[in-house]
Amino acid sequence: MHLDVSELQTFYDGHLGQIARRLIRQRLREVWPSVRGQAVLGLGYATPYLRPFQEEAGRVIALMPAQQGVMNWPAGASNLSALTDESFLPLPDSCIDRVIVAHILETSEAMRPFLRQIWRVLTPSGRLVVIAPNRTSLWAQFETTPFGHGTPFSRSQLSRLLSDALFTPTAATTCLHMPPFGSRYLLRNGARWESWGQKVWPQLAGVHLAEATKEVMALAPDRGLRQRVPAKSVLVPRGAASTGRSRPQP
Repeated sequence: MHLDVSELQTFYDGHLGQIARRLIRQRLREVWPSVRGQAVLGLGYATPYLRPFQEEAGRVIALMPAQQGVMNWPAGASNLSALTDESFLPLPDSCIDRVIVAHILETSEAMRPFLRQIWRVLTPSGRLVVIAPNRTSLWAQFETTPFGHGTPFSRSQLSRLLSDALFTPTAATTCLHMPPFGSRYLLRNGARWESWGQKVWPQLAGVHLAEATKEVMALAPDRGLRQRVPAKSVLVPRGAASTGRSRPQP
């Protein structure tokens, strides 16, 4: 079950959430040093990680699941966020270069259709990063943070899930090696926790960051998960007769 958007915002407004946001942003930048001129999409509750890309990317938008709710983003500017259905993203095929998935995969009720929709909207060279709770971490055991809700993943589970959805895993790292509790003095040293944790206890990190690329060599059977679209939105090759019927999306 998805957390409410207000609960997610409350966490990121708090001291622990601010530290988590800063550390995950830093790790994202290591994975994607540049997104200049590209279209970036945040899915779930990814807005805490999108702001650094705004001035660099050609376009940045955020889509949030209806079960979670949505709020205007960014604050004090033209709204770039909207509600969506997990099983059908309101975007055309191959229009997004980079996708950040956060606070949705672990609580999704339609995980496979959701991943196939990401595959559909990504360009042939598109990439996604999934930010998901690590099943062996303390963060997954405490419901005081959003990472303690839903189904956490091991690194191999996340990699297999992406492979089954027609993605090729290309990189994997971890973040949030500090405990999800403690005094402000203890948590203030988040950077030190990260440095120590990656060397000493990487398997206990709070979250996985898994990057993958879109596979375009072959398309597996979709087992009834195709989407039908209005006939007027289907491109008919020149010289071909239009039947007036809609065609399934991949």
